[in-house]
Amino acid sequence: MSCIARAETTLASPATASRLLLAIMGAASLAACAQSPGGRQRADLAPTTKQAAIEHPHRVAALHPRPIYRPHRSSATANAKSTGAQGLASFYSDTETASGERFDRNEMTAAHPTLPFGTKLRVTDVSSGRFVTVRVNDRGPFVRGRVVDISPSAAEALGMVDKGLANVRLDVVR
Repeated sequence: MSCIARAETTLASPATASRLLLAIMGAASLAACAQSPGGRQRADLAPTTKQAAIEHPHRVAALHPRPIYRPHRSSATANAKSTGAQGLASFYSDTETASGERFDRNEMTAAHPTLPFGTKLRVTDVSSGRFVTVRVNDRGPFVRGRVVDISPSAAEALGMVDKGLANVRLDVVR
């Protein structure tokens, strides 16, 4: 039998083809294990001395530089017309709001972290009793302890422009 005929019968055999496929898969899996990033990461993180471990602790990057405080509301409070939220209010200026509207400092608008856009809020200054009704069209404030940001015209109506901050109570009007 010739060399060519023997090669054709060898390749045509199903047992030989399955052995060849098994050998290729085994080699590929060994190559994948040798290149796994797990071993390299552990070696990169291992400090060379105790001093290096103390001076450079491993830190995980956060999405926000600090946590945002949002008071927890129960389902009964969420369904009520009055939020009853009380805290600090500040005023802000921006070029565009989260709702897509262009910011107008002369409109009575506000930024609230959770209320739907278009919600009417009555913002009452606790110390003076003055109040103003604003429309939510932006998100914020993202500062711990603040419950609402209002536009400069609303801040002027409340009389808080000189102070910058005011202790307020929020009530949902509509």
